[in-house]
Amino acid sequence: MEVTDPGSGDVETAVGNIEFTCPRCDLAVIEEFYGPCSTCREAMRTMHSADQEEVSAEAFEPKMNVTPNAVASKD
Repeated sequence: MEVTDPGSGDVETAVGNIEFTCPRCDLAVIEEFYGPCSTCREAMRTMHSADQEEVSAEAFEPKMNVTPNAVASKD
């Protein structure tokens, strides 16, 4: 965001913004934080976004680890 000072006629950056070269597209940008510019961030979001799907899990069936022995099941 740029703010024009009416007294001097110079363009100054708003408080907290810094001017740097975008590490992705090598364009000069003014952003609040260092990193990809807002255009590059939006492009990466669209490129790497995935459609969400419903995932259904199978019903849980406990595994039987112990087999009854002949003495315990004797009637």
